[in-house]
Amino acid sequence: MMNALERRSTFALSSIFALRMLGLFMIIPVFSVAGQAYEGATPALIGLAVGVYGLTQAILQIPFSLIADRYSRKPLIVFGLLLFALGGAIAAMSDTIYGVIIGRAIAGGGAVSAVVMALLADVTREEQRSKAMAMMGMSIGLSFVIAFSLGPWLTSLVGISGLFWVTTIMGMLAISMLLLVPKVTRHHKNFQQGYFVQLKEVLKMKDLNRLHVSVFSLHLLLTAMFIYVPLQLINYAKIPLSSHGLIYLPLLVLSLFFAFPSIILAEKYRKMRGIFLTAIGGIILGLIFMIFGFESKYILLLGLGLFFIAFNVMEALLPSWLSKAAPIQSKATAMGVNASGQFLGAFCGGILGGQLIMLNNTAMGWGILTVIAIIWLIISFGLSQPRYLSSLVLRLPETKQTDEWTSQLLAIRGIEEVLVMPEQQVAYVKVDKLQIDDTARQHLTHLLGKEVVI
Repeated sequence: MMNALERRSTFALSSIFALRMLGLFMIIPVFSVAGQAYEGATPALIGLAVGVYGLTQAILQIPFSLIADRYSRKPLIVFGLLLFALGGAIAAMSDTIYGVIIGRAIAGGGAVSAVVMALLADVTREEQRSKAMAMMGMSIGLSFVIAFSLGPWLTSLVGISGLFWVTTIMGMLAISMLLLVPKVTRHHKNFQQGYFVQLKEVLKMKDLNRLHVSVFSLHLLLTAMFIYVPLQLINYAKIPLSSHGLIYLPLLVLSLFFAFPSIILAEKYRKMRGIFLTAIGGIILGLIFMIFGFESKYILLLGLGLFFIAFNVMEALLPSWLSKAAPIQSKATAMGVNASGQFLGAFCGGILGGQLIMLNNTAMGWGILTVIAIIWLIISFGLSQPRYLSSLVLRLPETKQTDEWTSQLLAIRGIEEVLVMPEQQVAYVKVDKLQIDDTARQHLTHLLGKEVVI
């Protein structure tokens, strides 16, 4: 079970993700029409205004995450959210499409997705990580559905500039959520190296690269599907666009009943690789249903339901697996590369979704997406089971300096990282049980003054 600190931190950091995504997603269903009112607007520039956010996100995730592995994560998140809010304000005050493009680019400059995930990994124990990541994944999916429902309604009330102001407000609210997250000081075995060497080392790890391919493929398929499927829901299921949010929301909620047990199985019984590959299989099965049954309302919804279940499992497992597989001293860097893959996947998925509509062959379109998912599955078969660490929750000593205490802990074989929360007077000690031997247990018992069960 999560402790109170983990629940509070997970809620706060998930809310930061959800508030950012809500502000961004509300623009998507309305801007292709409302954006035509801007001076100088053309279809290409309207598309650029929507997509430039993802492009700057993809470019800047890695620099932000490299810095986050050297310095405190919370100030970086605040800086990124301020950029996000500033970009929304610039877009809100713009009369030309170029001003909107500049505002969206600046908002995308607050590329702190990976930093937020790294902070969540810091403040949760290894055994609770998948649950925390699952909640964050759910918050993203829920914000997507709510945004597509709220966007048109809010635009009718406050206009497109008002919608950008809502984005700014949400950015400021997200900053306030950081007050709920404890201050964390990270201590680990020091492997000091240059930024480019650190990035190069991360990019050389084959399993991490397979996870980067996975997040790229997952968000390519998701974005392409959300561009491709609305017309089919209208034409074949006879569901009007204004009601699509009412379809996505129940499917998302239903998927939670399947996703959470899968995540618990993956973590508790160390079946992460098997659940991961099964989820990709679920995505393929959902797409196959849509190849052959898109003309049937119920088969189309069944295919969407399978896709949502598998997507939510993957959305939770990917960051959890990444945090296990990444070198501890380069955790944010690995998450930054992964986040860049996510945004590039969404960018490519948007382009692909438009091309699929132009095919005028619905079955072939779903077939192309299925082939992409099958290639993804083949690549993922090379994944090895991740390393599983355990967490000890210890009170900070009253008689020793914290830095001296953490140094002594890190000198013990099998102790990988110590995360200190001074305000709560506790530390999370991350342990590799396979590395702990009798000598290490004796050293740990001597240091703590009591025997610890590991």
